[in-house]
Amino acid sequence: MRRLRTIIPLLLLMQCGFSVSASDFKGKEQIMSASGAFEIQLDPQGDDNIPAGRMIFSKKYTGGLVGSGAGQMLSKRTDGGIAVYMAIEEFKGSLDGQSGSFTLVHKGYMSGETQRLEINILQGSGKGELKKISGSMQIIQEKDQHNYVLTYKL
Repeated sequence: MRRLRTIIPLLLLMQCGFSVSASDFKGKEQIMSASGAFEIQLDPQGDDNIPAGRMIFSKKYTGGLVGSGAGQMLSKRTDGGIAVYMAIEEFKGSLDGQSGSFTLVHKGYMSGETQRLEINILQGSGKGELKKISGSMQIIQEKDQHNYVLTYKL
């Protein structure tokens, strides 16, 4: 699949009369993306003495990512409706047909006026064919469906 992403642009350029060789693309990292959906199961932990919530979660990914995610989340919601969460998630499976694993770091913030969610791949966390992965993820929630777009480099 990754090889096709390199060959198709070359063929298109050649059809337009440009002279292009594969060496023109050597050493240059391509930004790629994968999208799909995931199901999540949350398991709240009973930390009654701690003023923040803690959950263990598991995910099942389909689409460009095929596999599972597992992690822990810490969250806090104030009486005024401001909320924050942080999570660390370990993904294992395949990305566009390449097997391996990597770590996602989640940081979220929500108030009445603002909502931010940042999810990044932890640099150096890739294993297997995903060893050199870097990038970020967006989560799109529509009704009860969770979708993702992963933008990455290998």
